[in-house]
Amino acid sequence: MKSTLSPSWILGLLAGVVLTLMINFNSHLAKITSPLFASWTAHGIGTLTAILIIYLNSIVNKIEKEPLKKIPLWSYFGGIPGAFTVILAVIAVNTTLGLSGTLSLMLVGQIIFGIFSDLFGLFGTTKKSVNLKDFFVIFLILTGSWLIINFRT
Repeated sequence: MKSTLSPSWILGLLAGVVLTLMINFNSHLAKITSPLFASWTAHGIGTLTAILIIYLNSIVNKIEKEPLKKIPLWSYFGGIPGAFTVILAVIAVNTTLGLSGTLSLMLVGQIIFGIFSDLFGLFGTTKKSVNLKDFFVIFLILTGSWLIINFRT
């Protein structure tokens, strides 16, 4: 097992920071308006941002058109869990869980579903067996989440 800090680790950490910022901004907006409005706003601005990034990338990289490959229909539905993520997270952040408690429980859910997806090869993932180490990881993350939620000052 390699434990060196690679560019993919840095990208993963940055994604976590950006996710935290998104949830924090959206939870503030949801408190003032509603969770549904915050989700619509986040996805609308996200769409505009993605269009801008695609446009800038096409200028810089001169994208060549490739023939479309057969893509599974479910691959297009990433926005559905994204919308629920925003709505559920902004509701949870505005409770006693706060931002760190919500994020820690989101991590637990992601790890558990990730292991489940790996076990059954869901949504194009490579099947991987589950072992005792996986359950230990879940236990440690759950324990850390419990500590974050129950021992904050």
